[in-house]
Amino acid sequence: MLDLINQQLTDPFRIILLIALFSTMLRTRAATGTYLPLAAGAVFVAVILPLTMSKGGDFLTTVLAGLVANVTILAMILGVWTIYHNAKRK
Repeated sequence: MLDLINQQLTDPFRIILLIALFSTMLRTRAATGTYLPLAAGAVFVAVILPLTMSKGGDFLTTVLAGLVANVTILAMILGVWTIYHNAKRK
């Protein structure tokens, strides 16, 4: 399971999708908020990637590992954006 999470954490396609999700959230934040779109997008990416790029294995395990990887990546993106945004204000 840890190997699967590690593999998904370094998947460039997943990272690009999550960066696009984050930038979309920034543009629509006034209407939809921050955390609900990120959570829905994380679940969507975790499910859609194994469905379209299946390499075999257990689907549920792959989706759960994808959720862990997506939340981790989104937390890093949100952290970097928050640090940048706070530094820009000062």
